[in-house]
Amino acid sequence: MSLTREQMIDLLNGDLASEYAAVIQYLTYAAKVTGPNRNELSQFFQEEIPGETGHAKFLADKIVALGGTPTVTPSDVPQVADNKGMLEAVLAAERAAVARYIERASQAEAMGQKGLQVQLEDMVADETGHMEQVERILRGWRG
Repeated sequence: MSLTREQMIDLLNGDLASEYAAVIQYLTYAAKVTGPNRNELSQFFQEEIPGETGHAKFLADKIVALGGTPTVTPSDVPQVADNKGMLEAVLAAERAAVARYIERASQAEAMGQKGLQVQLEDMVADETGHMEQVERILRGWRG
């Protein structure tokens, strides 16, 4: 069943709120990491910020193009005290993003929004790459 334009705008605004949260999460975690891997983890978190910001920009632009108003409120960001917990929270967020964008791409296809579908599929690829990086870091985690 195809969504209405308004329903798609609402869903994309939810996605936008999650992208804002991802930027906040990566920025905050980059500042909070501690211990012997601090420099590497801080750099890893910082390097993810431009990708998430790019996703947010695309979503905001698309929402306006569809006739909507972009949200200015991020989703909640988990407060986590230790490095492993931060990585696990990021992994959960990336997995959720992949699932959302797979669903959204399918919905865009059903609406005949081919450009939106393709961009969302590209975002699936980006988020999958982020997710796999975090999985590899956690796989070798000691401590």
